Amino acid sequence: MSKTVTEIRKLKVGSYILINDEPCKIVDYSTSKPGKHGESKARITAVGIFDGQKRSVVHPVTHKAHVPIIDRRSAQILAIMGEEVQLMDMETYETFNVPIPEEFKGKLEPGKELQYMVAMDRKMITRA
Repeated sequence: MSKTVTEIRKLKVGSYILINDEPCKIVDYSTSKPGKHGESKARITAVGIFDGQKRSVVHPVTHKAHVPIIDRRSAQILAIMGEEVQLMDMETYETFNVPIPEEFKGKLEPGKELQYMVAMDRKMITRA
């Protein structure tokens, strides 16, 4: 599990956070003023990287949050097998299968290079 820990106050729109062990990209971040007996709270709205589901959490700004380590890599397409594509990493020469996202169906060809991301031991094509 590749993740780090940071304070909520250091997060901003466009960064990543783990919500219910799902890596999410922050789309909205707002803070409230501290109350008489409490501290400032941050409301974070994020969208899941792999499932596209919208999630939101409210935590004190001093609360610690888990942040996934996002690794962007390049790979070569070896074969297209129905709904999946077989890729070979350009650095490690590891081969693996990844489902083809809707936006890339019909656009992938064997031999071409593409970009993919690895987060929490899951892989996803990001650019073809």
